[in-house]
Amino acid sequence: MNNRSSNFSSFCIAGSSSGDGKTTVAVALLRALYRRGLSVQPFKCGPDYIDPTFHRIACKRQGRNLDAWMMGPEAVRVAFANACVDADCAVVEGVMGLFDGAAPDALEGSTAQIAALVNSGIILTVNARGLGGSIAALVKGYAEFDRNTRIIGVIANQVGSEKHAALLAAALRAADLPPLLGFLPRNAAWELPERHLGLVPFTENVKDAAWFDGLADAAEQYFNIDLILRLSRVSKPAGIEFPVRNRPKFSMGLAMDQAFHFYYPDNLELLERRGFELVPFSPLTAKALPENCAALYVGGGFPEEFAAGLAANIPLRRAVKAFSGTILAECGGYMYLSEALNGHEMCGAIPARTVMGGSLRALGYRRAETRQDSFLGPAGVLVRGHEFHWSDIDESNLPPAWHCARADGSPVGDCGFGSKNIIAGYIHIHFASNPEIADNWYDYIEQENKRRC
Repeated sequence: MNNRSSNFSSFCIAGSSSGDGKTTVAVALLRALYRRGLSVQPFKCGPDYIDPTFHRIACKRQGRNLDAWMMGPEAVRVAFANACVDADCAVVEGVMGLFDGAAPDALEGSTAQIAALVNSGIILTVNARGLGGSIAALVKGYAEFDRNTRIIGVIANQVGSEKHAALLAAALRAADLPPLLGFLPRNAAWELPERHLGLVPFTENVKDAAWFDGLADAAEQYFNIDLILRLSRVSKPAGIEFPVRNRPKFSMGLAMDQAFHFYYPDNLELLERRGFELVPFSPLTAKALPENCAALYVGGGFPEEFAAGLAANIPLRRAVKAFSGTILAECGGYMYLSEALNGHEMCGAIPARTVMGGSLRALGYRRAETRQDSFLGPAGVLVRGHEFHWSDIDESNLPPAWHCARADGSPVGDCGFGSKNIIAGYIHIHFASNPEIADNWYDYIEQENKRRC
């Protein structure tokens, strides 16, 4: 995987804040570069499952997450390098504002940190509605805030006219700041609707090829793509070959449909390298679990939007409750394993009920430690993850899965449901924070199989 190249571009689409149009700009560039015949590898900073789906549709390559707080700096570099081995260009979409990270006084977990780790030039996306010469003051602040931050240019969003764009470009030139590399005019058709967890997922907000091509047409018309590629030219990093365990495969059922689709690709690939065969199934439509499954992985998603359909699939709910293998359930999966969700019957594998709230219940990075001996290892296994939910589950009478703290170390307390065979909670864990849990999971199943023989 040692495929270095000097003819490689890498840039990061960052924002001055959330809602500046990073995803729209990123998708426009991804589609435009793809149509030019380039192999483009997309990335998303932070714990986001939705934007990478739009990236994948735009450029026909799997989007990947880069999160230095959960993964660690070295794992970020390796994940980036390996994904780019056969790519001509890398496009990294940032998260929140450029310098927003796990804590207000540090850059750990921020877009700025990721861009520095992977040596990507930064294109700052600015919402220019109602903005004129003041764009220079805004960009100057971002360009000079941190000496390791390399802003190569600016893209203005929500621009009123070409005259408005020319004014913005002139203001940047006069202040000797990174140039305006392009702009997007106001167009309601390009806006992506949001829900409480960010953008509405592609599975519920399907955009046809014409929508993606319309954005690409706009990028070709309003962006200086050739200049973007020149300014972002870097040496391609060398990939690293991961060892693959040569041992018998265990089947793992992977919940995958409109209700459940929040998974980090790196997690799934690690499980496959460690000896699992992932077999997708739909809790909405499957009438039985995949044959001979030793484990289930039920990730997050929006089960609340499909609660009636999940409840109607009685055979599958009963199969999950009766399942005697191991189950890892995260957020939406935790809700599905409970007895009920907003009055709709769920699996009942966990003796508690889920109720959707009208406001955010929890948001942020989590340091988590297992409270029970389980398939993930003995009590005390440490992982890092992220929590973001609007629902409540009464955990007061449940044996906890995790003892959690925030990124700054302040306590959150016990949470989730834990047993030897089930680890469930609101936390989405990233396996890169402790890859040994995949081996522990495999070894546990192997030992259980021997015990039963």
